[in-house]
This record gives sequence, C-alpha cells and structure tokens, in this order.
Amino acid sequence: MIKRKVEISSVKKLIGQYPVMVLLGPRQCGKTTLAREFSAKHYFDLENPRHLAALDNPQLALEDLKGLIVIDEIQRKPELFPLLRFLVDTNKSQKYLILGSASRELIRQSSESLAGRIAFHYLEGFQLYDVGGKNWKKLWLRGGLPLSYLAKKNESSFNWLENYISTFLERDIPQLGIKIPAATLRRFWLMLSHYHGKIINYSELGRSFGISDFTVKKYIEILVNTFMIRILMPWYANIGKRIVKHPKIYFTDSGILHYLLSIDSTERILGHPSLGASWEGFALSTVLRVLKQNYQSVFFWRTNNGAELDLYWQSKGKNWGIEFKFADAPQLTKSMRFALKDLNLSKIFVIYPGKDEYRLEKKIIVVPLQRFADPKINLYK
Repeated sequence: MIKRKVEISSVKKLIGQYPVMVLLGPRQCGKTTLAREFSAKHYFDLENPRHLAALDNPQLALEDLKGLIVIDEIQRKPELFPLLRFLVDTNKSQKYLILGSASRELIRQSSESLAGRIAFHYLEGFQLYDVGGKNWKKLWLRGGLPLSYLAKKNESSFNWLENYISTFLERDIPQLGIKIPAATLRRFWLMLSHYHGKIINYSELGRSFGISDFTVKKYIEILVNTFMIRILMPWYANIGKRIVKHPKIYFTDSGILHYLLSIDSTERILGHPSLGASWEGFALSTVLRVLKQNYQSVFFWRTNNGAELDLYWQSKGKNWGIEFKFADAPQLTKSMRFALKDLNLSKIFVIYPGKDEYRLEKKIIVVPLQRFADPKINLYK
C-alpha cells in the first residue's frame, strides 16, 4: 500500500473550501482508495446495484444526511448535479466528494449546475513523488495505475493491463452510451500508440485507418474524455516564423502505451524505436504533475524550419521551457538557442534520466528527472 500524501493533502484542502469537490481520473487510478482516506459517513457506489437503486429517489436518500457524502462513478447519474446545488444551498452541514471516470461532459454539467460551489482535482496513477525517485524505471515501464505498478512481476503487470484494456473497451465505453465495436476502437487505439509523442495529422490517420477526419476526431475525443490520451496544442506566436499548427498526442499512462507496443521489460524499451517518445511522455506527465500545470495551460513549439521546444508555459509573469532528452549527458542544441530567443524564455530545463544537474548556458539547465520525486521542487527560483 502506497499512501498518496500529496493527493490527500490537495483533496483535503479543496473539501474544506468548497461544498462539492469532484475527483476525476481514469478507471482504477486510485480514486476510491483516496476517497476512503476521508472516512465519509455516507458512501454511494453507483456500480453497486443497491446504491444505484437507493438513488432512484435521490432527494429522499440525500436530503437528511450530514457530513461528507461520497458518490462514486457519478457518470452513471449525471442528472444528480442540479439536485446537489439545492442540497448544499439548503443544508450547510453537507459536503460532497464526487468521483468520476469521464471528463468533458461531467465538467460541463457540474459546472453549469454548481457554479461557484464546486472544485475539480484530476488524479492520475502513482507519480514519482509517490514511489520514490529510485523507482522511476519501474514506474516508466508499468505505468502508474496501482494494480499494474504493484504487481509482483512484469508479466503479471502486463496481464493486468490486458484485462484492464479489455474491460475498458467492452464494458466502460458502452456504459457511457458510446456505440463503437470494441474491436474497432482497440485497433484504432493500437494504431494511435505509434503516434505517441508525435504531431498528429487527422487526415493522414484517417486514410491509414480507412475512416474520415470527423470519425478520427470522434474516436480521439472518446479517449481524451476517458483520460486515456491527452492532446498537447502548439503555441502560436507572431514572431515572423511559420509554425507547426497540428497538435501532439500522448498516452496518459506509460504502462498502457507499453502494453500496446508489446514492450514488457525495461530492456525492450531501450531497444525500441519509440524509446524517445515513450520517455518524453513519461517525463512530461511527471513534470506537469509536480509543477501543477494541466494540459490546457502548456504547449509545444515547433517551426517549419526545424526549431522546436517540447514544453512551453507561462508562470509568474515569465515564459519557461522544457526539453526532454533520453541521453547520458544532454548537449546544447541550436533549437534550444532559437527557442530561448524567439520565445523570450527565462530558462530552459533539459530533463534527462541521469543523476547530475549542470548548466549548458546561463539560462539552460540540465535537471535529473529524479529531482521531481520531491513534490516541493521549485524551478522558478
């Protein structure tokens, strides 16, 4: 059992500030385990038929309760949100912790119904600060989904991921009202794994799979809304250069990516053509979690002349950048210098798997990924 102290602290703070707190994340990422840390007096799991039936008359079931009330798998009853607004406005002794495994529609419905009364926290699998920096290779290979990471052997982790993917495609997707054959979405997902960390062209992908651009976007939207993949948008800047305008795509969990690519050991990662892309996605997720940045507030930058930066964001009134390099000792590149100048960056951090921190130039610093095992790391100082 790994106690997720950082996440517990964040959720506890939000519960104290808002009457309704929504914890969103993929299936089996630890939402229920985290919720049980708060010893709620009342718990409704909407995958439990009895609990689901109890909420057929939700006002009668909820209006007299006091204290913290947990409702798990809320995507099965999104119509509860307007009632929750009435309940928290009329019963100040109630607090709600809502758990969900689908994002966009839940956010829209809950935000509209509970404006000013609701906060969101996104939970992924285990992070480097949960498992310790020395375990980064295991976390990279298996991903952060708890039962995958905690498996006794890599083979057991691999088998668990197979069952997880099958359940997701055959049960979870239909429960969301999405009528796409599981085999079709699995083939699409498998093809998408080869685009991880790359700029995606919807027309090209559609031609490869034999479907329209619209259908490609629809399938990707399903995987985004269920936290399986994320889109990183390009940064547009009026700097007189032709900028790449297609987005990049990443799998949120490195274990799922490696399963789809048939990578079942660290040795296979190191010899795989997707090594660099896999490292980039894993390090990207780790860094953003510690920096408390989400995928809507960060970007990549690339020009048609070949200059690029893996990650760009703005914070504290300044511009910042990150490059991810799977190398023993990353060196200075022309792209780094172009990005530093064209984007007016305060610093570029080069994240790599080594152990030593050093400077390539005054504003370009090489930083070990293991440093991000400390959730209090401050890159801005």
